[in-house]
Amino acid sequence: MRKLFAISMVFLGCCTNVVFLELIVSELPGSGNIITFCQFVFIALEGFITTAKFGTKKPVIPLKNYFLMVAMFFVVQVINNQALFYNISMPLHMIFRSGSLIANMILGIIILKKRYNLDKYLSVLMITIGICISTFASAGQVESHPSHTGNQMLDYINWLIGIAMLCFALYMSARMGIFQEQIFSKHGKHPDEAMFYNHALPLPGFLLVARDIYNHAILFQASAPIIMPILGISVPKMWLYLIGNVITQYICIRAVFVLTTECASLTVTMVVTLRKFVSLIFSIVYFMNPFTLYHWIGTALVFGGTFLFADVIPFGKKRKEKPQ
Repeated sequence: MRKLFAISMVFLGCCTNVVFLELIVSELPGSGNIITFCQFVFIALEGFITTAKFGTKKPVIPLKNYFLMVAMFFVVQVINNQALFYNISMPLHMIFRSGSLIANMILGIIILKKRYNLDKYLSVLMITIGICISTFASAGQVESHPSHTGNQMLDYINWLIGIAMLCFALYMSARMGIFQEQIFSKHGKHPDEAMFYNHALPLPGFLLVARDIYNHAILFQASAPIIMPILGISVPKMWLYLIGNVITQYICIRAVFVLTTECASLTVTMVVTLRKFVSLIFSIVYFMNPFTLYHWIGTALVFGGTFLFADVIPFGKKRKEKPQ
């Protein structure tokens, strides 16, 4: 029951989170910092109360390991959210982040000296081609993005910056995953503790973007009000969207952390991949994002490659991976 509950919460939390995120960025594309900050504050406060017991419980994993993990985690979260300000559409954003298997495999070969079966390399090739097709297909749509400046050259430069940001975040996330694997194999898995420190320790880093957070808080406050019938008050709609985003992000992250301790990695990969696909389809249909035939081909290759990587699609005779 715990596994089924975690899986259902992954779909409910993560898919709903994408809806609230797109509602926010469709009106204020540069809201990445305030969104990330509020998510971190909420999760850190919850963890301080329930996990750290108001600071009385010492961490099992040494803090020096968390500081390095947190530095990578903070950079990945901020860059992924900030990339939306650089002419990156939500479907492309989700497709690109689905290519994490590529970065994980490459860094696994380089750092962990792993070797993989032919089907694993084929799946990575499919994912790479899928991302490239989707990227080039979206290159012709930057003029319709909300952050369009009116200058075609500047729009394309912004789009290239966004792609570079997504690439950097992709490999940084993969490096963080390998580091976490090494730490957890040494000290054991402690998902609640890891979730708390991954969100509490980076909080001082938001001082670097404090002005941007403040400016967007003013914009949020100036948004159109929505009347709350039960409470009898009106609340700016952007704050309501942000509250929904923060709560669903907490549900999503907590469910994923629980799932990693309850299920095999294959199950986790399957659930997360299917969740991304559902979010992608919903984003296209509900928000009427531009999605061409090339996008569909790219998406099919990305998710087909992911399923092949997870051994959902059988491919010849399997051999065990040989770490070297």
